[in-house]
Amino acid sequence: MASSLFALLDDIATILDDVAVLTKVAAKKTAGVLGDDLALNAQQVTGVAADRELPVVWAVAKGSAVNKAILVPAALAISALAPWAVIPLLMIGGAFLCFEGFEKVAHRLLHSKAEDEAHHQELTEALANPAIDLVALERDKIKGAIRTDFILSAEIIVISLGTVAQSNFTTRVAVLVGIAVLMTVGVYGLVAGIVKLDDFGLYLSRKASAGAQAVGRGILVAAPWLMKFLSVAGTAAMFLVGGSILAHGIPPLHHAMEAAAHAAGAMGWLVTMLLDALVGIVAGGLVLAVVTLFQRLRGAKSAHA
Repeated sequence: MASSLFALLDDIATILDDVAVLTKVAAKKTAGVLGDDLALNAQQVTGVAADRELPVVWAVAKGSAVNKAILVPAALAISALAPWAVIPLLMIGGAFLCFEGFEKVAHRLLHSKAEDEAHHQELTEALANPAIDLVALERDKIKGAIRTDFILSAEIIVISLGTVAQSNFTTRVAVLVGIAVLMTVGVYGLVAGIVKLDDFGLYLSRKASAGAQAVGRGILVAAPWLMKFLSVAGTAAMFLVGGSILAHGIPPLHHAMEAAAHAAGAMGWLVTMLLDALVGIVAGGLVLAVVTLFQRLRGAKSAHA
C-alpha cells in the first residue's frame, strides 16, 4: 500500500512538473495576445470617471472569467473529440492575430492625428453633456470590453491548447485552467494598476517630500508613454506570435526558416524573429485585403438591393 501511495505521489509530482513546464511554454506563446490584452483593456476605461475605473475593471474581469469558463471546456472537448481540429484552429487564431496587428498599423497610417484628436474631443464633449446617460455609457464600455476579451481569450486558449495537444487529458485540463486563471488575474490586476497609475502619481506629487513629488511627476509623465509602449509592443508581438504559428503550420516554410536561422549561426534567433514578423505582416495584409474586399462587395450588394 505504501509503495502504491509513493507511486501515486510520484505520478502527481511528474504531472505537476509537466504542467508547470507546459504552462510556462503556453504563457510565452500567448505573450502577444497578453500584451495586446493589457493595452486594449486599459484603453477601455478611457472616459470613465476616476472613481468608477476600478469597478469597471472588476466588472470586465468577472466577464473575462465567465468567458474562460466557457472556452476552456470547449477547448478540452475539441482536443478529446476532434484533435485534428487543433492545428486548423491554431492557424485561424494565428491569422487573426496577424490581421488584428496589421489592421492597427493600417489605422495608424491611414488616419491622421487630427482625426484621432477630433474623435477624442467629440468623446470628451459627449461625456460633459448632462443629457448623456453615463450609466448606459459605462455599461456599453463593459460589454464592449467583455466582447473584446472573449476574442483574445479564445486566442490564448487555442494557442495554449496547441502547446499541450499531445499531453494526457489531466495535463491538458491543468494547463488550460492554470493559464485561464493566470491570464485573468494577471491581466486585470495589471490593468487595475495601469489605470490608477496616474492617480498614484498625482497623490505622490502632492506630498510634502520633494523626493515623493519628483517621483509623482515622473509617474505622471511616464503613464501615457507606458500605454503607448504597451500598444506598440502588443502589436509587434501579435505579428511575431501569429507569424510563428502560421510558419509552424506550413512545413516547407518552417523548414526554410530553420535553414536560414541555422545559416546565420549565433544570430539565428534574430533571423527567426525577423522572419516570423515578416510572415505575420504579409499574412495580416492578405487577410485584411480579403476582409476589406468582402465588406465592399457586401456593401455594394446591399446598395443594389
